[in-house]
Amino acid sequence: MTTPQVITIQVGLPQAFGIKGASNPMDRPWTTGFFKTPIEGKIWLGSTNLVGDGQADLKNHGGVEKAILAYAAEHYPIWRKNLQLPDLPHGAFGENLTIVSQTESSVCIGDVYNLGEAKIQVSQPRQPCWKLSRRWRIRDLALQVQQNGRIGWYFRVLKEGNIEPNLPLILQDRPYPQWTIARANQIMHQEQNDRESAGELAVCPLLSSKWQQTLSRSAKKSLNSDPASRLWDKN
Repeated sequence: MTTPQVITIQVGLPQAFGIKGASNPMDRPWTTGFFKTPIEGKIWLGSTNLVGDGQADLKNHGGVEKAILAYAAEHYPIWRKNLQLPDLPHGAFGENLTIVSQTESSVCIGDVYNLGEAKIQVSQPRQPCWKLSRRWRIRDLALQVQQNGRIGWYFRVLKEGNIEPNLPLILQDRPYPQWTIARANQIMHQEQNDRESAGELAVCPLLSSKWQQTLSRSAKKSLNSDPASRLWDKN
């Protein structure tokens, strides 16, 4: 198997855009850290982000369990063709790490990798938000990403350190090979009626806490809505 490699690293701080009172919702004021630019040389990876990187919405983005976002370089030729954006650059999907030889089907929850001086661990799939659509002025782009599974994934940082472009991602541990990012995304967004799988994924201890909570609620809701379970509750 080819060793995956981080081919570019992107960072960006929150910026304000838009015009107050604009008739087109796409032109109204908003603040985002989505606009990221590539760096050269070494950069410090801390416990919650890369130096020079930040998020505008800290409730839904960033933090220990979503310290850095990764995206597969393999997806870019497809997007460039489908979106008719031939110059779509790395970082276009808001990612910090653009990685070659790795996709959602080959990355698993809990994977531990050495990257330069740092050690990082896969925590959850990325859930694209409306800001992706706003960034490229394509209303359904976030939905497209969610449905086709080219979503990306988050890492938590187990050991801080310097990283730089063109470093290999060296797999150290894979405790949950059954829970690929692709499979987790399917359970969350495409197989909502598969409550058994939702319950099994929810108890994966290395899945981010928010995903665990959401999946647990989903599984319990199904159980409580089942007529047979209601009969048992009465006895």
